[in-house]
Amino acid sequence: MIDRATVERIKEAANIVEVVSEFVTLRKSGANYKGLCPFHNEKTPSFFVSPSRGTCHCFGCGKGGNAVTFIMEHEQMTYPEALRWLANKYHIEIAERELTDEERREQSERESMFIVNEWAKDYFQDVLKNQQEGQSIGLQYFRSRGIRDDIIAKFQLGYDLSDRHALAKTATKQGYKEEFLIKTGICYRNDRGELIDRYAGRVIFPWFGVSGKVIGFGGRVLDTRTKGVNQKYVNSPESEIYKKDHELYGLFQAKRAIAKEDCVYMVEGYTDVIAMHQCGIENVVANSGTALSIHQIQALRRFTSNIILLYDGDAAGIHAAMRGTDMLLAEGMQLRVLLFPDGDDPDSFARKHTATEFRQFIAENQTDFIQFKTDLLLKDEHDPAKRAEGINSIVSSIAVVQNPILRDTYLHDCAQRVGINQATLVNQMNRIIRENRSRNTAQTAVPEPQTVQPIPESKQPQALSATNKESKVEQLLAQMIVRHGGEVIHRQIEVEEGKLMDLTVAQTIHLSLSLDHLELQNPIYKKILDEAVALSEQGPFDAEQHFLHHQSVEISRVAATLSVDKYQMLVLRKQPKEENENEEVKRRKAEEYLTKLKNETQHLVLDFHQEALEIQLKELQKKIAANAQNPEMLKPLMEEFRQLHQLRQNVAKKLGSGIIS
Repeated sequence: MIDRATVERIKEAANIVEVVSEFVTLRKSGANYKGLCPFHNEKTPSFFVSPSRGTCHCFGCGKGGNAVTFIMEHEQMTYPEALRWLANKYHIEIAERELTDEERREQSERESMFIVNEWAKDYFQDVLKNQQEGQSIGLQYFRSRGIRDDIIAKFQLGYDLSDRHALAKTATKQGYKEEFLIKTGICYRNDRGELIDRYAGRVIFPWFGVSGKVIGFGGRVLDTRTKGVNQKYVNSPESEIYKKDHELYGLFQAKRAIAKEDCVYMVEGYTDVIAMHQCGIENVVANSGTALSIHQIQALRRFTSNIILLYDGDAAGIHAAMRGTDMLLAEGMQLRVLLFPDGDDPDSFARKHTATEFRQFIAENQTDFIQFKTDLLLKDEHDPAKRAEGINSIVSSIAVVQNPILRDTYLHDCAQRVGINQATLVNQMNRIIRENRSRNTAQTAVPEPQTVQPIPESKQPQALSATNKESKVEQLLAQMIVRHGGEVIHRQIEVEEGKLMDLTVAQTIHLSLSLDHLELQNPIYKKILDEAVALSEQGPFDAEQHFLHHQSVEISRVAATLSVDKYQMLVLRKQPKEENENEEVKRRKAEEYLTKLKNETQHLVLDFHQEALEIQLKELQKKIAANAQNPEMLKPLMEEFRQLHQLRQNVAKKLGSGIIS
């Protein structure tokens, strides 16, 4: 058995475009990729791959899923075999064995840490919005930096009270264990054994994993306190769920825009990311001052191979740009660099310019890495030894590029720019490549790739599909849950006497069906609805990402089918933000989207109710016909028929009016 943590690592590493490309020739099509379906014969491509969702789907035959289910279907493997195939591809070591009691405990601890982090995120937001200190200090700080309320909400920024015991007291009072407050790094014990808030008196920047779970926090002291402070930022310590060199700040909020633009901007800090989002540029992430790692680059490559480094023009910014160059090139990234003028960084520049001006500045001032290193190392440099050292550094960078054609193109450009014969540069590059190979061979033994044998047809698992077991209305209702189930559509609704609560799409559907004594017939759809309702108890969540990458193969496969834009009537997507959009326009768009989502949800529930009534009426008609000669049985059947018929008319009126209350 493969433990849960390893399964999560495999799914996180698996790039759907890379996996499918092993078997299908894909071409870029907007934010997605398309190719000929590998599951049926076709001449016109109808097989689409979405890097932002991590799914594939054929609009011809309907097959698809995430990376795991694609391999299962294409290679005729079981779920564990598909995981092993992907683990081998991404060099992830797995141990086939039963989990020990200790491992089960650790798995449970991971889940508990995520729950505590989610609570802390909500606590910090509540302090910021609803408590006097949070409003007067934390919220005032964000506004002094020009950060709008919608951006505060988008990144779920918060504030921690200056009382260093407040969070711990609140958490333990609400039943959260001290053990997990410490393991997540939210609190620590001082020399006197007291439980202390790590981020007291700081504004809070939550870190989200690519799936949307809260994995850690960054806390910043306010501007008035930064002078002489050694640690302007305090970040979550390394833990079971947070490894800083694996994560990129803002990736969760940026992944769709990165896939759409086929490009990512890399900046240094939290506020750089936030300022660019506010400016209208969303395909941006930050490595937050750490040296760029292979794990971070591989996370980006799931969405794009084009990266532009945006750093300050000072010594620290130049150093940051230099230290990641070779690693990015070695991992196949197309790299460009832009250094801002002295005194500016992405944050300050974005606050002074529109998105159009920002993009124009980037387009006019970005350079490829050769020009960047040439300007940096050779400009106004006349010392032969130092010029040779600089040229050697540029050639060393070119040597790590894996694509031979791209490598030769870089060499040709380098020869022209530095005025050195290309043959000389080729010889030097080949020498560097040989040295690198010798060094790597001595340090690392590369394992032989394992072959994977298809399993006999008799042992293959039966694929679950949303076919004719349920009506089309039920299928559309399930699609609504998968696509939008975690979005709040009703605020402060009285569900019980004196009890007010916000309702998500999933909760609204569940409540409406329960009141009419109805339930979904497809067992997988029912599981999806029940789980979405349970998750909604903790607050809004991204239902689509949750179900697409669900640990259950059946649920993730069905979710992949339901998530595609097959039924255009129900495709509800928030409209993209336009440049220079004012607050009134944004508010109007948000209201229009919410109204449409409410109406579509209630319309589907009514359709489902009407369909159920039609079935009941047909069954009653059969009973009435069978008891036509039995007056005692006929009378109650006719009364029941009359009541159901009246109900059907009432539902039909609501549907026919076009007005959903």
